Amino acid sequence: MTRKLRAAAVQLRSGIDPAANRAQALPLIREAATAGARFIATPENTYRLDRNRERALAAAGPEKGDPELAAWGRIAQEFGVWLLLGSAAIAAGNGKVYNRSFLYTPEGKVAARYDKINMFDVTLGGGETYRESDTVEPGAQAMLVSGPMGAKIGLTICYDLRFAPLYTAYAKAGAEIIAVPSAFTVPTGMAHWETLLRARAIETACFVIAPAQGGMHEDGRATWGHSVIVDPWGKVIAKLDHDELGILVADLDLTHVGEARAKIPAWQGGRAFVGPKEHP
Repeated sequence: MTRKLRAAAVQLRSGIDPAANRAQALPLIREAATAGARFIATPENTYRLDRNRERALAAAGPEKGDPELAAWGRIAQEFGVWLLLGSAAIAAGNGKVYNRSFLYTPEGKVAARYDKINMFDVTLGGGETYRESDTVEPGAQAMLVSGPMGAKIGLTICYDLRFAPLYTAYAKAGAEIIAVPSAFTVPTGMAHWETLLRARAIETACFVIAPAQGGMHEDGRATWGHSVIVDPWGKVIAKLDHDELGILVADLDLTHVGEARAKIPAWQGGRAFVGPKEHP
């Protein structure tokens, strides 16, 4: 018996105004829902993308009572879909923010929240340096949630993609889909984006849905775009070959997860070992 779920990834170019970002996303979400998608995911920083630390921190507030978060719930309710708001900056109460995903039910309720665990603290060269931990308080809790058709969805965000143990943990917990809403830089996106997504899909035998930010943003940052959906065998089944706004829609046959895992059970983990031992 097949279990088919139509899913969509929305590619955006968010700026510093949350209401404008929502307005940008709305017609794309409508298009995806009209195409029959029941699970729709948007990128990291959908709510606001702003690398100006002082301005971003000043603009962030608590989750409770946030009118924009409520508006996203109403979008999910209007179209009757499971909607993943890739992430929003939520005040952590310690001078920093959480980079938090919100998964809304078709009734507009929050089914799950996930705070990004791994911080993008990198030096890429050419004057391009990022210190996400200066602004963002890291999370510590992986989150697996039952979504449409009972599909088990694991939540991650962007730089988490480079940390395979998190994805292995989701596979062992029964994940069938792993979401990777992202805002990859152009240099790292060009070099690693699709390769890492395919690797995580192969390792976990999960569908991987990766909606991305793309293009030159209001704050002067450029992101890679190239949103992707990958199947449990590592095959790219939908892809945007650009950094412009757009959507991907794909039919996910969830029975393929079990089939892939039966063929190659490496997702369960290998044999225990010691070392490595340095040879004298």
